[in-house]
Amino acid sequence: MNLFYLIRNGFLTLLICSFAVMANAQTGSISGTVIDETNQPLPGASVAIKGAAKGTSTGPNGQFRLSGVPQGQQVLVVSFIGYQQKEVAVDVNGAVTTSVKLAPNAQNLNEVVVIGYGTQQKKDLTGSVATVNSKDFQKGTITTPEQLIAGKVAGVNVLSNSGQPGVGSTIRIRGGASLNASNDPLIVIDGVPFSGNTIDNAPNPLSLINPNDIETFTVLKDANATAIYGSRASNGVVLITTKKGKAGAPVINFSTNNGIATVAKKVDVLSADQIREFVNANGNATQKALLGTANTDWQDEIYQNAFSTDNNLSVAGSFKGVPYRVSGGYLDQQGLLITDKFNRATAAINLSPKLFTDHLKIDLNVKGSLTGNHYANSGAIGSAIQFDPTQPVYANNAFGGYYEWIQGSVPNPNAPRNPVALIRQQDNNGNAERSFGNLKLDYSLHFLPELHANLNVGYDVSKGYGSIRVPIYAAQSAATSGSITNSKNLNHDKFAEFYLNYVKTVESIKSKFDVTAGYGYYDNARTLFYFPTYKGTGEVLTTPSFPDDVYRNKLLSYYGRLIYTFNDKYILSGTMRADGSSKFAENNRWGYFPSAAFTWRVIGEDFLKNSKAISDLKLRLSYGQTGNKDGIKDYDYLSKYYSSSNTGQYQVGNTFYNYYSPAAYDPDLKWETTTTYNAGIDYEFMRGRIFGAVDVYYKKTEDLLSTVNIPVGTNFSNLLTTNVGNMDVRGIEASINFNAINTENLHWNIGINGTYNKRKVTNLTLYPDPGGKVSAGDITGATGTTLKYNSVNEIPGSFYVYKQVYDASGKPLENVYADLNGDGVINTSDQYFYKSPDPKFFFGFNTSLDYKKWTLSAVLRSNIDNYVYDNVSSNFGIRSNVLSPSGLINNADADIYNTNFQSNEFLSDYYVKNASFLKMDNLGLAYNFGKLSPNSPATLRISANCQNVFTITNYKGLDPELSSGIDYNLYPRPRTYTLGVNVGF
Repeated sequence: MNLFYLIRNGFLTLLICSFAVMANAQTGSISGTVIDETNQPLPGASVAIKGAAKGTSTGPNGQFRLSGVPQGQQVLVVSFIGYQQKEVAVDVNGAVTTSVKLAPNAQNLNEVVVIGYGTQQKKDLTGSVATVNSKDFQKGTITTPEQLIAGKVAGVNVLSNSGQPGVGSTIRIRGGASLNASNDPLIVIDGVPFSGNTIDNAPNPLSLINPNDIETFTVLKDANATAIYGSRASNGVVLITTKKGKAGAPVINFSTNNGIATVAKKVDVLSADQIREFVNANGNATQKALLGTANTDWQDEIYQNAFSTDNNLSVAGSFKGVPYRVSGGYLDQQGLLITDKFNRATAAINLSPKLFTDHLKIDLNVKGSLTGNHYANSGAIGSAIQFDPTQPVYANNAFGGYYEWIQGSVPNPNAPRNPVALIRQQDNNGNAERSFGNLKLDYSLHFLPELHANLNVGYDVSKGYGSIRVPIYAAQSAATSGSITNSKNLNHDKFAEFYLNYVKTVESIKSKFDVTAGYGYYDNARTLFYFPTYKGTGEVLTTPSFPDDVYRNKLLSYYGRLIYTFNDKYILSGTMRADGSSKFAENNRWGYFPSAAFTWRVIGEDFLKNSKAISDLKLRLSYGQTGNKDGIKDYDYLSKYYSSSNTGQYQVGNTFYNYYSPAAYDPDLKWETTTTYNAGIDYEFMRGRIFGAVDVYYKKTEDLLSTVNIPVGTNFSNLLTTNVGNMDVRGIEASINFNAINTENLHWNIGINGTYNKRKVTNLTLYPDPGGKVSAGDITGATGTTLKYNSVNEIPGSFYVYKQVYDASGKPLENVYADLNGDGVINTSDQYFYKSPDPKFFFGFNTSLDYKKWTLSAVLRSNIDNYVYDNVSSNFGIRSNVLSPSGLINNADADIYNTNFQSNEFLSDYYVKNASFLKMDNLGLAYNFGKLSPNSPATLRISANCQNVFTITNYKGLDPELSSGIDYNLYPRPRTYTLGVNVGF
C-alpha cells in the first residue's frame, strides 16, 4: 500500500514538473527602459501588451519588466502624458530587453486656432483666445448653440434666460462694457457676421442654428484679438466653425437624443389647508365665506413632464475629389407649461473643393431652418402663484367653464385670472424661417504662393410671423370680447469682404511676417409690418398709421494686421480697423480702432529649452480699442416725427386727423469706444499634463451710449439717447486643465476656470445732476417704482433700497427703515445702493473619465456674490394679498411667515437676497461599442445624460440664476433626462 502511494505521488510530482517546464518553455519576459526625446528616463510611463490584460509602469529610472509573456510576436503599447503613444513589435523568445523612445506630443501647442480673418498656431497667439472643440461640448438636449460652452471658458458667463424651449441664453464676455448699447458679443459663423437683429417668433436668433452642425467655438476676449472686427467687438467675439467634409469614402452619421423634462422646483406657496387656516384665523365672516373646498395645486395644473426628440443625419466624404458634408436635423421639444412646444427643421450643405493644383480653395456653406412655436401664456406662472388654492379649476359659467373671480357679471378686474384658462384660452402660434450662407475663395497666387487673395460674400435672411387669438368668452380678454393680433418682420443682411494675406518666413534674419489688409461692406435691412388688431367679434380695435416700417443701416470697413515673429520667441502684433456707420451723422460716422500686442515665448529661451517640468511658457501684453453702435436705433441722430394713435386724433369738421409730434434726438451721436489693456500668461507643464492661462484685464468705455434724463425744455422729451459717461471693467481670469491619468485603458481629464469681474460707472451726467443715476429696471406690483439704477461709482443695475430694521428676534419690522442721513425723517434721501445682480466671481468645472469603452462626464458652474431681488415674496408674501380688499382670496408666498407684513414693502433691502450658487449642469454616462463587427464599418455609441442635476444655494426662490436680478414670473429651468444613440457607417 505504501509502495502504491509512493509511486502515485512520484508520478504526480513528475507530471507537475513537466507542465512547469513546458509552461516556462512557452513564456518569456520583456524588460527595458522608456526614455524621452533627450534620452532621459520617463518614470511612470504605461507599458502594456496589446490585446492582453498584462501591463506595468516604469520605475524612477524609466525601467520596466513584464514577466510571463507568451512567446512569439508581441506588441508593446507605451504611453505617457504629453508624449505620443508608441507601439513596438517585440519577438519574445525567453528574456528580451528593449528600449523605447517617446516623442513629445506638441498637439496642444501646434493646434490651429481660428482668429479674425485667418488662423494661427496656438503657440503664436498674441491675444486672449479660448477654443472649445465638439468633443468637449455640453451633452444632452441642447437647443441653442451657446449652451454647448456653458461653464467651459474663463471670463465667459452663459446664463440661460429661462426654461422655455428655444429661448436661449445671455452671453457675457468679461461682463459686458455698455449700458444701453448692446452687451452681446459679435457672433461669426463660418465667416458670416450676425447682425444681432431680433426675429419675431424666434425667442433667440441662435435658436435657428442646429448645434449638431458645430465643430468648434473660438472666443476672442481681449482687444488685440477683437479689434480687427472693430464694430460690436467691445463685448468680445465668438467665432463658430461648423463641420466640414473630408476626402475619402462617404461617412454616414445618425444621432437621436430623446428626453423627458421635469419641473426641478416650484415656488413655495401656501397650501389650500394653510389658506383656510389663515383666513379662518384672520378674516371676517364675508372673507371666510369666500373660501372654497378644493385642494388645487395651481403649479401642478399648469406644468407637465415634457418630451423632446432631436434627430440628426449627416453624410460627409468626397465626390470626384470635392469634399462635401450634407446634414439635416429635426428637433421637437415640449415645454414645461402645458401646450408649450418648439420644433425646428434644419438643413446644411458644405462644399470645399480645391482647384489649380490646390492654389484655389473654395468653401461654400448654405444653412437653412424652419421653426414653429406654440407659446403657452407665461402669465399663468404668476397667476398660479397667486390664485386661491381652495378654488377648483373648472366651474359652470360663461367663461369657457373655468373658475374665475366674478364682480357682478364680469370678471373681477383686480383678481388674477385662472392660470389654466390663461393657457388653454390663448392660441399663440409663431413661425420663423432663416437661411444664411457664404462663398469663400482663397487663392494662392501662382507667381507668389505666399500671397493669398481672399473673397468672402454672403447673406443672412430671416422672417418671423405669427398670430395670437383669444376667444370671445375668455375672462382674460373680457374687456375686448376676445382678440386677434398678427405680427411679421423681415431681416435681410448681406456682406462682402476682400482681403490679402501674405505670410513669409525669412530664415536669414530669423523672422516671419504675417500681413493682412482688407475691406468690408455690410448692409443690414429690417422691415417691421403693422397689422390691425381685432376683437374676437371681428370688430377692429386699432388700425396702424402705416402698414410697414423699414430700418436700414450700412457699415463700410477697412482693416489691416501685421504679425511679426523673431526667432520663434518674440511676437509683435498690430491691427487697425476703420468703420463707417450710417447710424451716425457724417461728422461722426467713422470710428478708428487700433490694437498692439507683444508676446514673449519664454520657453524658447536657453534656460528653459530643455526643462522637464515646463513644456511651454508664454507672456502676453496687449492694448486695443473697439467700438459699439448696436442697441441704438438706425436713425437716432435724425429729427423724427411720430404719428398719434387713432384714439388721439383731432377733429376738423367731420374729419379726424392723426397729429404728429417730434421725438428727442442728438445730432452729434457718435461711437461708443472701449479701450482694453490685457496681460496674460499661457503655461504648460509636464508635456501637456497640466496647462492653462491666466489673464488680468482692464477695460474703459467712453462716450457710453445711454438713455438719460434731461431737463425739461432742452429737447422734445425728458429722456435722450446720447453719448454720456464712462464705465470701467476690471478682472482676473484663470484656467487650468489636468490630464490626471492617461493609460491605455484609463483617461481622466479635469478642467477648472474662474473669473473675478467688476464693473463700475465712473461718469453718467450730461447736465449738472447731483443724483447722477438713471433707471435700469422696475419691479412688478408697484407701477412706476424703480428698483435698479445706473449710477456713478456703482455697479450698473445696482439695487436702490431702504435699509431694513429688525426686531430682537431677527424679524423685519414693517415700514421701519434706518435713517441713514440722520435727519430724523425717513424719505427717499435714506435710500442707498445695496448689491447688484453681477456675480463677483464665477467658476466652471468639467471632468471626463474614460475607462475602456465607458465615459463618465460632468459639468458644474458656480456664481459667487450675485444678488437677486425676490419680487415674488415682495409682491405676494403679505397679509393683505391673502385677504384682498378687492373682495377675493389670494395665495401667498411662504415668506409671509418670515415677515408677517400687512402691506407691500417693495423697496426694503430685506428682499435683496444673496443668490450665490453651485450648479451641476450636466452629468453623463456613455458607452462606445466601436465597430459592431470586424468586417463592418458600422459603429455604435449610446449615452445617458441628466441636465440641471442639482443646485446648491441659500436662495429660497425658484432659481438663483437670473441675468436681470429680479425674480418674478420665471419660467422654470427643467431637469432633463436624455437617452442618446449615435450610429455611424
